[in-house]
Amino acid sequence: MKYMLLLHSPPVDDEGRGPEPDPCEFEKWVEFDKAITDAGVVVDSASLADLTTATTLRVNAAGERVITTDGPFAETREVLGGYYVVDVPDLDAALDWAARCPAARDGGSVVVRPVGEY
Repeated sequence: MKYMLLLHSPPVDDEGRGPEPDPCEFEKWVEFDKAITDAGVVVDSASLADLTTATTLRVNAAGERVITTDGPFAETREVLGGYYVVDVPDLDAALDWAARCPAARDGGSVVVRPVGEY
């Protein structure tokens, strides 16, 4: 079964600053990425460009597109930074990989969602 692991950064303060980065953070990501890839469960993965590059589209009641480029305004201080799509036997296996992910530590989170198959 396929699951998407949505990687969220720790919350930021009003000035957009998060916690101080861990000096081993890059190495932890390299190690995790190698482990999950070598296990053969990765279907796809990517990191997302900076939040300031986001474009939000809504369609109003008249059917017109309304586009904003000055940032998403969700009531959250966490930022979606990337994802993995994994193909594993069950939710428990997906949760095991999510728990190993560096994004799940130091105030961050990993949201695990099944990929709908229609």
